[in-house]
Amino acid sequence: MSETARLWRTFRKNRTAFAGAVITLIVVLVAIFAPLIAPYDPLDQDVYHRLLSPQRGHLLGTDNFGRDSFSRIIYGARVSLIVGVCSVLIGMVVGTSLGIIAAMKGGKVENLVMRTVDVLMSFPNLIMGLMIMAILGSGMGKLIIAIGIIMAPRFARIAHAPTLAIKEQDYITAARALGFSDLRVIFRHALPNILGEVLVMGTLWTATAIRIEANLSFIGLGVPPPTPTWGGIIREGMDYLSNASWISLFSGVAILITVLSFNMLGDGIRDIIDPHITHGV
Repeated sequence: MSETARLWRTFRKNRTAFAGAVITLIVVLVAIFAPLIAPYDPLDQDVYHRLLSPQRGHLLGTDNFGRDSFSRIIYGARVSLIVGVCSVLIGMVVGTSLGIIAAMKGGKVENLVMRTVDVLMSFPNLIMGLMIMAILGSGMGKLIIAIGIIMAPRFARIAHAPTLAIKEQDYITAARALGFSDLRVIFRHALPNILGEVLVMGTLWTATAIRIEANLSFIGLGVPPPTPTWGGIIREGMDYLSNASWISLFSGVAILITVLSFNMLGDGIRDIIDPHITHGV
């Protein structure tokens, strides 16, 4: 049996992870094909049909402006996935690079980088996001950068510890003795050995990034209206919880399902990469 076939079989046996992968794929496809799936334009207002309960023609009801909630939630998936994936990629590249460089260089460089990481990680995610967004302002690009900055220290911490262990290996010593540059040692030896763990955590932390985006949108520091975002939809429905709870409810369910699916998928990938699990040791 090939290695790929073995990994696929291991992943498929994990029903929770497989379900997470299926749900994640569905969310991604819904976001990509939103114009084809959504029955209405998410920005179209119809004051004559405002605050309609879920019914035929408006499966999830309408909001206080008469906009179709189902269409807005579908388009909101685009924002959440774009922000979540892009911010995690930024955090992954920046944080992993800093963690590896700190471990390989050691000394003052390591102390400076890792102490900075400790300081940044001491702040709660939402507080850190508030501070960064207060400086940068609102907008999708700025939101991605802000969440990427929040994610970077996590990846630096993940990359730093295994790189310290790899640094002491004989093949690293041999590579340095042969005169290989630090950049070559990092890309040829250090990075391939920690990439699996970084990718696993990237999958798990995508769920965290989506949640942070929803939190910031809820308090008005995310993507500005009228662009539909899940956090923004929840905020818009807060004033109508007593008579139109579906506005906030279904958006919250969308966040719950998406975050849960990414967590299940990440756990499954971790099970595959962990040799003690995949080989039954």
